[in-house]
Amino acid sequence: MIDIKQIRENPDRFKKAAKDKGFKVDIDRLLKLDSTIKQAKQNLQSIAAEKNRLGKLIPKSSDDKKQTTLEKLALLKEQEKIQNQGIGGCESELNKLMLEVAQPADDDVPFGKDDTENVEIRKEGKVRQFDFEPKDHVQLGLALGIIDIERGVKLAGTRNYILKGDGALLHWAVLRFAMDFMVDKGYVPFSVPVLMKDETMTGTGFFPGSEDQTYRMEKDQLNLAGTAEVPLTAYHMGEILNAEELPLKYVALSSCFRREAGAAGKDTYGLYRIHQFDKIEQVVICKNSVEESNKFHEEILANAEAVMQALELPYRIANVCTGDLGRGQAKKFDIEAWMPSRNNYCETHSASKLYDFQARRMNLRYKDPTTKKNLFCHTLNNTVIASPRILIPILELYQNADGSITVPKVLRPYMANRDKIESFV
Repeated sequence: MIDIKQIRENPDRFKKAAKDKGFKVDIDRLLKLDSTIKQAKQNLQSIAAEKNRLGKLIPKSSDDKKQTTLEKLALLKEQEKIQNQGIGGCESELNKLMLEVAQPADDDVPFGKDDTENVEIRKEGKVRQFDFEPKDHVQLGLALGIIDIERGVKLAGTRNYILKGDGALLHWAVLRFAMDFMVDKGYVPFSVPVLMKDETMTGTGFFPGSEDQTYRMEKDQLNLAGTAEVPLTAYHMGEILNAEELPLKYVALSSCFRREAGAAGKDTYGLYRIHQFDKIEQVVICKNSVEESNKFHEEILANAEAVMQALELPYRIANVCTGDLGRGQAKKFDIEAWMPSRNNYCETHSASKLYDFQARRMNLRYKDPTTKKNLFCHTLNNTVIASPRILIPILELYQNADGSITVPKVLRPYMANRDKIESFV
């Protein structure tokens, strides 16, 4: 959520932000409602003052004047009721509009309509050149008996899969390595619920906007989260923290669920775009400081890069354009791993900086020790690793001519020090 004072001072900035990001919000209507509420509250103050004045006259008035005064008071009470009803209706509409206002992107975010216009910052690692005809991850997985998409679809419908044997072990190895790496970096590990209240989804900025992508448990009025960002960021929702506690650095492993609405016919092959996956997410809650936010944005990006480098996977960093940013994101970096079967760099991580957008919605604050004022925190988040999508480049880039898979060195301790996955058929 945006500070309404900023919208009042520069409405054109927020009209432009919505247009650049591809969101619709009626800023003019928002400001009209705000003005109406402000005027109604002033009217209420005047009514209250007049009621107070007339109330003092009653004990001193004659019966005739007292009756006239009482009639005036009754009229003022009716006017007060009308003003309060008007405020209630306007505030309800205003609050809905406030949730739709987009945060302006940072000045160094490139303008663009969608992810095809994200701007490459740099590439890291060397793309492997094969001296044999490589297979894709599905061919490799089926031949090795470690991926079963057919039975996954049979059990749960499209965009589902089963990892088994060494496929499951490799999946868990990636997650365990990444979690150990983050704990060594000083991030506090969490095990979190994945069923979230509407309040939590709204507070973290997923509602309104992502309802179609969210699995909804109507009977219980709960939602399956698409990322541990939701419970981690909302962990202190409604609290006032001590400045000395900040920054808070959290990391969680959770299952994630996404409906992929609107993705019919897109990326249906293999493990790239699926309904359920496991992800390790890092979240930072820091002071209300642009400099601190920028510093931690670089830090969470570096954490994810270090994991990719440890896995020895080639990747590139992209500065995400305005049209590919979420409503609350001021800036986002994507990490895209090289996937041979897709002959391209494809997104595996997103590092987002949101300033106080989420904290305002969640009423997450800290007490400034100097001013003694309660300030809204800044929040940031980034994927550490998400599997099984990351298994695509691992399987494809580590494959051997005989169909076996070399296990990345950093994952071997998590797989009984084995250096290969191979078929025993």
